[in-house]
This record gives sequence, C-alpha cells and structure tokens, in this order.
Amino acid sequence: MKKYFIYLTISLAMAATFTACKKTTPVTPIPVSVIPTTGTPLDHIKDSVYLFTQEDNLWYSTLPTYTAFNPRNFTGKTDQAALQSEVDALSQYSTNPATGKPYEYDILDPGTAKYSFIDQGQVATSLGGTNGDYGFSVFYNTTSDLRVKYVYPGSPADKAGLVRGYQITAISGVPSLTYTNSSNSNYTALVNAIFNSTTITMTVQKPDNTTFNTTLNTANYTVNPVLKSKVLDLGNGKKIGYLVFNTFTVLDNAKPNLEPAFTSFTAAGVTDLVVDLRYNGGGSVQTAEYLSNLIVPPAKTNTVMYTQYYNDKLQNDKCPLFAKKLGLDVTKYPGEFKPTNNQALFSKQGSLNINRVFFIVTGNTASASELTINNLIPEMNVQLIGTTSYGKPVGFYGIPIGAYQYYTPEFESKNSANQGGYYAGMTPGSVTYPGVQASDDVTHDFGDVNEALLARAINYTTKGTYAISPALTVQSTGKSGSQLSEDDINRISHDFSKHNVNIMISNKFKMH
Repeated sequence: MKKYFIYLTISLAMAATFTACKKTTPVTPIPVSVIPTTGTPLDHIKDSVYLFTQEDNLWYSTLPTYTAFNPRNFTGKTDQAALQSEVDALSQYSTNPATGKPYEYDILDPGTAKYSFIDQGQVATSLGGTNGDYGFSVFYNTTSDLRVKYVYPGSPADKAGLVRGYQITAISGVPSLTYTNSSNSNYTALVNAIFNSTTITMTVQKPDNTTFNTTLNTANYTVNPVLKSKVLDLGNGKKIGYLVFNTFTVLDNAKPNLEPAFTSFTAAGVTDLVVDLRYNGGGSVQTAEYLSNLIVPPAKTNTVMYTQYYNDKLQNDKCPLFAKKLGLDVTKYPGEFKPTNNQALFSKQGSLNINRVFFIVTGNTASASELTINNLIPEMNVQLIGTTSYGKPVGFYGIPIGAYQYYTPEFESKNSANQGGYYAGMTPGSVTYPGVQASDDVTHDFGDVNEALLARAINYTTKGTYAISPALTVQSTGKSGSQLSEDDINRISHDFSKHNVNIMISNKFKMH
C-alpha cells in the first residue's frame, strides 16, 4: 500500500460544497484524438489517470505526450498496483530547482511518488471517522525494545488495555522482535502481524514490569482524533494546555472532540498551549482551519489564513475534465481557481487567547498538520519541538475514476506572509521554525511530564530553556538493545507509516 501523507481536497459528501447555483451543466471535455477508443476498462482508467494529471497537476508542463508516456504499458500484480506504477512514473517528471530532484522524490523509495496515489475509497472511509483495524501502532525504542506508540480510544487495542509506552515482548508468529534491518524476515513478519492481519496475539509488559497476554481482532470503530487532553499546572501562574491530535478527520467528527478540550483550556486559564502532532499525517483542510481558528489570537479574525495556488490551466479555466467532475460551468463562473478566489480568512473559534503555541512534530507530521503550523507562524509565537516534519505543502482532490480515487498535487498553500514550499519539511530550531530538535520518546504515555518532548515545552515555559535533565533524554529506561540509527528510524517510520491513512482535505468543492 502507498504511503498516504497528503493534503488534499477529497470527494467527500461531508465537505462544505460549492454553492448549488454553480452545479450546472458540465463542460464538455476536449477531444483527444490520440487516445484510443478501444481497450479494456483498465486501459481506459490508465488513460484517465494520465489525462487528469496532464490537466490538473501543479507541474503538468513537464509531462511527456500521451504517445511517449504510453500509460497502457504499465503493469502490476493487481489492477491497482498497475495503476500505482503509472502514478509513480507520472510523479517523477517534475524537478524541484532547490534540490535538483523531483518534487515527489522519496528518499527512502526513489522512483515512487511521495504524494500522489490511487486507492479504492479507503482514504475517504478513514477520514470520515471510521477505521477498521486494531486501533494502535508501534515503534522501536531500541533495537530490541518494541513499544506501543499510540492507541485510539474505543478501538480493539484500547479495550484490551494497551497504552502508549507499554512494551510488546512477544507476538505470535514472529520469531524475534529484535530489529536488525528492514529486509530481515522477522521484521517482515512483524509488519505483517501489526498491519496486514485480522488477528494478533501479543505479550505486553507494563511500566511496573507486570505482563499480560492479549488477542486482538480487527474491528470497525469511530475515530476520536483527540488521544489526550489535559491541563498541566506548573505553578507561578503558568499553565499548559496539552492536546494530542492524531488525525484531521472530517470536521463533523473532529469538532465534538476538539471543542471540549479547548473549552477546558480556557476555563483553566492556560498561558501556553502544546499541540502534539507527532504522528498526525493530516486529513481535512476544513478541520485544519477549525484548529487554526481555535488557536489563533482573536485579533486576527478576518485576516488571511492561507492562499491556494493552482496551475495556469485551472486558473484560466482550461480544465474541462476537472470541471465536469465538479459540475462547474467555468463559462458562467470563470476564475474559480485563481488565488484571489482561494483564500481562507481567520475566524476565531472559542475564547482561548494565548500568544504562544508549541507544536510537537516528527517525520510523521504531514500535510494538514503542516498547514496548521504554517497558518499560524506569521500570527503568533510558534515553536516546534521534535524532528523535521514530512514536507508536504501541496494538496489535491480525490478524483473518482471508475472504482478508484486518484490523487495528484493540484495546489500549493502559502500563509499570509507568502511562506510555503516546505518540501524538505519543517526543521525545529531553524530560522523559519524556532524551537528545538529532539528525538521522540515512546517510553512514556502522552501527557506524562517526564516524556522527553513535552518536558522540553514545560522547561521552556517555566525556565526559558529547552534543556532538560539528562535522565529524561535516555529513552532505553534499562531495556536491552542498542539505539537506532537515524537511517533506521527513518526506514521504520517509512515502512510503518505507509500502512496509515494520512491526508489533508480541502473543503471548497464536492466531486460528482
């Protein structure tokens, strides 16, 4: 399965839609004489993937002609694999002048798309607030210390008593949990057991060293994207509101969980806010706007939050295929894709009034998470704690093609200061992103004041320094195994994250 770090406009009925008066007679597509009229259904889908990319993609001008590209030539073990191989190839023609490599270059998987993908509706289901899995994920603390990194409330894992920071000491069917390299058969068995099975039996050790065995079965559950919300009273009038927000589900799902958290922060009189996005790969743009509006100072209401920029074809209404999917008559309503018609303004939500926010980030922080951060950088004191984020300043629509949904970058977002382009990610402690670089700590639960990343925010709030006790930076806590290298961390993150749905969805249009 592809890695879904995306910020996108998806074809979901729940999204705020274009006004009804503009859903008029669709534009007739421009004939393409070189496209064969015969062929299998899969051939025609491959053609459509190429044609939508040629019309809508931000970097369409770099693509070869239909004849030179020959989309029908791509194959795979399954139809979806064949389509994804085409998508991967299309993604590699655009070169980022800053790096000399494709904008969609994936350093851990060269030749595949960093952003673009095609699926059969799984993303839409997950963003709607329904998952069908175990409800937890894992990561290595050391090479022989596998930990629970998060658990969704109400999921099978939650009901079985799993908690972030618990150590997994055995998994049925996996001879050894010790990490040696990503091609090791034990590692492959682990990935399959966690992400590609429907039943898993594990032995788990709690922080008090007691153990228990549990068997989980995958099941559907409603996602609560707020994994933790609490107020930390630090004394001397300092209070931190702490929020773990793990995915930008649609607003109807996210708002009932975000709203009470911020109400409690306001009631407690918090002076600082920590928003933990360390594993949040994105989701709904509408929800990102809402979270931005909960955090931003009230005085910023009615000022620009961000602007979306489309390619010249869309800006000049040369997009018959896209317009047809939107039901948009561009002859009656021209210029809908020009920047001036694609600005979001701040509209303060709630009563929280703070001037500083800390964001906890890692390489799994992507898309709508990065959009939220970028939205707020010009408006208040934003500090980042953790490691460099994923880097995805672009978004797209979920284009329905047959039984598939196709996603190709169609717009880039920039904040009110015209900042964007963070293709290499956001690095804490840099000029653009003040804060501090620090490694993740999977040995403590969210909200534990001894958790290394939260501890840095606490120290900065109380002492003005990110330095913490050396004891808190030692994550092994007496467990055996050696520390993972940066390359190992990146590889494991890459392998584990591609089994998660991480996206960012805009809310302007609804597909047909």
